[in-house]
Amino acid sequence: MKFMDGAWKKDVCAWDRLMSDEVLGTSVTVEGAIHSIRNMGDVVFVILRRREGLFQSVIIGNAEVNVSVHDLKEAMTVRVTGKIAEEERAPHGRELQIESVDILSTPAEPLPLAIDKWKLNTSLEAKLNVRSVSLRNLQERAKFKIQEGLTRAFRDYLYENGFTEIHSPKIGSRGAEGGANLFKLTYFHKPAVLAQSPQFYKQMMVGVFDRVFETGPVFRAEKHNTKRHLNEYTSLDFEMGYIDSYEEIMSMETGFLQYAMEVLKKDYAKELQILNVTLPDVSKIPAVRFDKAKELVSEKYDRKIRNPYDLEPEEEALIGRYFQEEYGSDFVFITHYPSKKRPFYAMDDPEDSRFTMSFDLLFRGLEVTTGGQRIHDYNMLIQKIADRGMTEEGMEQYLDTFKHGMPPHGGLGIGLERLTMQLIGLDNIRETCLFPRDLNRLDP
Repeated sequence: MKFMDGAWKKDVCAWDRLMSDEVLGTSVTVEGAIHSIRNMGDVVFVILRRREGLFQSVIIGNAEVNVSVHDLKEAMTVRVTGKIAEEERAPHGRELQIESVDILSTPAEPLPLAIDKWKLNTSLEAKLNVRSVSLRNLQERAKFKIQEGLTRAFRDYLYENGFTEIHSPKIGSRGAEGGANLFKLTYFHKPAVLAQSPQFYKQMMVGVFDRVFETGPVFRAEKHNTKRHLNEYTSLDFEMGYIDSYEEIMSMETGFLQYAMEVLKKDYAKELQILNVTLPDVSKIPAVRFDKAKELVSEKYDRKIRNPYDLEPEEEALIGRYFQEEYGSDFVFITHYPSKKRPFYAMDDPEDSRFTMSFDLLFRGLEVTTGGQRIHDYNMLIQKIADRGMTEEGMEQYLDTFKHGMPPHGGLGIGLERLTMQLIGLDNIRETCLFPRDLNRLDP
């Protein structure tokens, strides 16, 4: 009988040791995929791709190696053994001089894309059609390492601030946001929908844990075919109780962004360099009322205000431009959105019920966050539902929560793909989704 003790010993050199001076002149074993092969005649460069990046290995012309150079192919996974030698022209100032190669797997056919190129010179659709292969390109996969950093920072920052992570269901009887943008399905002969948001569950759990957060998919059945919309995206959500103001939510998000930029700077410098990303300054983020923001861009850019209740994409872009030009800020909070355009649970401004104690965060002219203070009083919620001509059907459990007392609370949702897209400087949200779901795509 065997017992697992959590330790698995492998005679393979770890990356940290591979980068240390102690391995110079010694023989080591390294695993990886063959990213590219360059046969220069007297020397053959076999570039290995590992999770940490690329590592240069070489076959010297007169070296006795157990396999022929001609038997090696791109995309093979291999275990190579050889001596580590200094080589200032190599990416890490060293290379592995191959003595033997153990082939772990062989591709059945050639790669459909030249993933070893610095940039994939092909269309986005072509990349998405063979997504699992195109993501092996260094630039492509660097986008998702940065996205990992944002998600990790979100989790770590909220853990440090007393939040509890929750996981809410994605199949329900009705949507949290209302409207027609719901994916409907049959659930054991009953009508059901895919979750537009974890909103109801977040609020319910504030009555349990005070502060909660979730990272998970949300679904919007919107027939958009734009560069900024997905029908399934990842939302970074949090909800916090015992707040004094919706501004406390904005302050928490600002703290997260500051923390995230430090995490990226410290642990993702390689990916930032690969993508040539300059991190934004988030030491302070300006905040401006919705109606004031419209007036500012209307006056400065001579644009007529056409929709008094919402921001059009062009307006968002102009607001972003205005605050970059006037204050050097890539971010701006737009507060006091009209009640007409916010869900029923949004807290109305006590000084003017036409507006709400809610906000959006724009990043370089694109909305990446929606949040605000929620109604926590049961009778006020019931009245708001009635005033809107809505039905309470399907919300009984949610409303019962408020019958039994809830603290003043609020929260937000951040679109992870949009945040990543704006940070990296891309112009299509599909670039920052591993396997996008949009109006036309269900595969891969």
